[in-house]
Amino acid sequence: MGKTKTRTNLYDRGNYALHYTEIPALNPGHAWRDGMVSGNGRNGYITSGSPYSDSFIFQHMWFNFPSADPREIPPELTSQLQEARQNVFEQNDQWKIKHNNGKTRVRTFYYSYHPGHQLRLNMVNRGQVADYERWTNYETAETGVKYRDNDGLWVRTSFTSRIDDVSITKLEHSNLGKKINMVLQLDDISHMDGAHNGMSEVHALRYKKLVDPEARYLAQVAHYPSYAGSELCHGGYAGVTQVIVVNGTKERIVLEDTHEEMNVGLERNPAIQIKEADAVFLITTSGRTHEMGSIENFADCSSYFLVDELLQHTQSVVEKYSHAQCAFDYEQALSLHAAWHSREFNAVRFALGGDEEHKDVDNLKLIELQRASPNRINHAFMEQVYNQGRYAMICCSGSSAPRLYGMWTGEWNPGWRGIYTLDANVNLQVAAMNTGSLTQAQLGYISFFLRNAPDFEANARMAYGMHDAIQVSVNSDGDRAMHVEYDNDYPFEYWNAGASWCLLPIFEYWQCFGNRDIPIVEDMNIDRLQPLLSVNDNGLSDEAFVSLKERGTLNLLQDILLPLLTKQANFWEQICTPEYFTDVAGQSRYEPGKQSLLAGERYMIIPTYSPENHPIGYNSTITANATMDISAARDGLNMVIQAEMALKRPGYDKAVGKWNKLLEQLPAYRYDEDGALCEWAMAEYIENNNHRHLSHLYAAWPAYETHSDADLASASAVALANRDQFNTTDATAGHGWMHKALVHARLKNADGVLHSLLPMMIEGGYYDSLMTDHDTNRRNHCYCTDTAFGVVATVQEALLYSNTGEIEVLPALSSDWISGHIEGLMARTQVRVSRLSWDQSVGITSVVLSSLIQDNTIRLSLGLPWTTALVDGVEVQVHMHGKQKYVNLTLQENQETSIVFSTA
Repeated sequence: MGKTKTRTNLYDRGNYALHYTEIPALNPGHAWRDGMVSGNGRNGYITSGSPYSDSFIFQHMWFNFPSADPREIPPELTSQLQEARQNVFEQNDQWKIKHNNGKTRVRTFYYSYHPGHQLRLNMVNRGQVADYERWTNYETAETGVKYRDNDGLWVRTSFTSRIDDVSITKLEHSNLGKKINMVLQLDDISHMDGAHNGMSEVHALRYKKLVDPEARYLAQVAHYPSYAGSELCHGGYAGVTQVIVVNGTKERIVLEDTHEEMNVGLERNPAIQIKEADAVFLITTSGRTHEMGSIENFADCSSYFLVDELLQHTQSVVEKYSHAQCAFDYEQALSLHAAWHSREFNAVRFALGGDEEHKDVDNLKLIELQRASPNRINHAFMEQVYNQGRYAMICCSGSSAPRLYGMWTGEWNPGWRGIYTLDANVNLQVAAMNTGSLTQAQLGYISFFLRNAPDFEANARMAYGMHDAIQVSVNSDGDRAMHVEYDNDYPFEYWNAGASWCLLPIFEYWQCFGNRDIPIVEDMNIDRLQPLLSVNDNGLSDEAFVSLKERGTLNLLQDILLPLLTKQANFWEQICTPEYFTDVAGQSRYEPGKQSLLAGERYMIIPTYSPENHPIGYNSTITANATMDISAARDGLNMVIQAEMALKRPGYDKAVGKWNKLLEQLPAYRYDEDGALCEWAMAEYIENNNHRHLSHLYAAWPAYETHSDADLASASAVALANRDQFNTTDATAGHGWMHKALVHARLKNADGVLHSLLPMMIEGGYYDSLMTDHDTNRRNHCYCTDTAFGVVATVQEALLYSNTGEIEVLPALSSDWISGHIEGLMARTQVRVSRLSWDQSVGITSVVLSSLIQDNTIRLSLGLPWTTALVDGVEVQVHMHGKQKYVNLTLQENQETSIVFSTA
């Protein structure tokens, strides 16, 4: 966009703001959300950019604050299955999920994400600020601040290194030679957002602020509350900031005691004072441990292994970039990191024609311009939020899936505990990673899934009595994902679609990039996975498992996809019991002891849960034949069949036959009187469209059924219209709007895509940092990245549809997007879309494709009306599939093929 070439020349692609929101040390509220972010998927930070009192809130993706709730599945869960089935079958909506003491179950909760230490940079010399600017460089993950005062121009920059796993800040003297004088201090935890309100769990924590006598570093070390049964009863976390001063002095000082009770340090408020420095470098990293000892002994401890470990790491980084002529070579550290990060970010480039005069304005002006345009998306705003979402996705990638907050929080007790919600939020957050040509996000997501897979297996066993099967929980805190969060209002233990939905992104990774080896990393907890890395009931043999660990990699198709897809298929096979079925007339039936279905009969899926809805007149969300489950079962069985066909292991043909037979016996979709796809395939239920969720449209997105079934696509479109018409209770959630936008994209409804994106854009969805809230009106006060990332996925789906063997370009192009281009997308056919460009004013769409494999045959179509197609300059034959025109292509490995469609 050439933005800074007209201003600071500090970056080519990024965003900037001409104001800042200072984070007060006392009771800061939500001010941190306007801060700019950086990260490497494990460590990161949020910075306010305040000229004289900047704050850095450091992050670590695996931080988890324990709750007092038990982290185990109640044993009575298994015994309630038959009771649940019978009451659903009899339509008794008064049945309650109970504890073993007979009382109605009260939902318990996972652990909560939390921030690391909050470092404050207090400048001693202050004046009148002018020419203020803060920015984020998308190509380097570098944030910066510049301003003028009486002492000259000041610039400071920071980034989190992908190479060295530290965050680095550089401060230099002013352009007039004025030296740096400042105090570095750690803010009190009890005064941070979410903790100052007296939240009892936070105040059960104990921590210390540390500064060594030579003022080499500041550290915060904390011991988690020691709840009975907590996996973190001896655990804690720490963050270390090492301080390097050039041509100045630094000394340890002690600030006024704030008398914070949870701070049990001998000196509660040590800090570092820096005087007359030419430059200051701050090198920070964070970590956690399960082995901090007893909390009763914490106050008397004088040394901490975790702090020593983190300090050793920061010191190794200092030594790596220290030379005889240079105390710390910031530019070298940045360049090594930026070489990777810029390659990752620049793999995709997106631009729209129009609104050119707005493409050099600051964030707040962009937000104001969009709010002033309630019926169309400002093209400059669209480009910027796409780039911001892509940037933040990369910053979150590699270690885990993104949390609800991505990886950033400045508050304790964040909304929904800042965990991972797997029935919409995470699914939206990773929807763009494969087609968006990312390389590390998939590895983090696979690590996250494998880390939780043993709990997924326990869920299927405890909720349904199943063997060799997995059931994904609705939520996870990253460490654990067992069925603990459920009650009668939220019967998450009967949400069945999770394994299919959550394995789909891994399956898409294989579709996009082909089979490959995945490194075994510590975050996978590989030793817990032996029973799960095989299609056999007994798991891998000890010998095979040892060999696999020695190899150090997992084969994507053989070791991950096929075993896990088989276990999700086993789930569908075992939940389908012949005792509960629908007869040839579609009526639900129950016959105890029935061993098999007769011709024309179909299984019932019972119980089910279609989040978070229930039929009209039936006041329980525990139901039967949820359409989401039917679609997920169909999707999951088709995935395992494709995996079996690709791998062709011994006996694969038998497995394929079994899964095809189950596909034929699944419940059929049901359609309402107006032709809408019903949310439950039950004649006994009355549809309830007064709800924001779109779970029943799984067939359109994330699955692909509507693309090849015109009737199902039409029924899905009517169902979506019914939601728009009748949902009056809640239309604020960003995830609902992003989900709707993706469904519209798959249904090729460009206007629907536009109108689904606009609510978050024209109301309160975007902060000044261009990060996003959970709601259009911020009613839940929740920082949330499913909109930021969901926008990226929506743009990609609107411009490119793909599935095995087929690509459609511009399936849902807005009529307002007259011209534009996107470069570098991946199609789910092992094809890179090197460039896709269009200009509706002249009737030309061009696409350049490059295959990752030899002799790759695909069917290519265009979502706009077109007349002719030229392939490498030669007109080719046009074919028809239903009402859609297409051309056949056979692509060769790493050879670009150019296709030009004429739409005139």
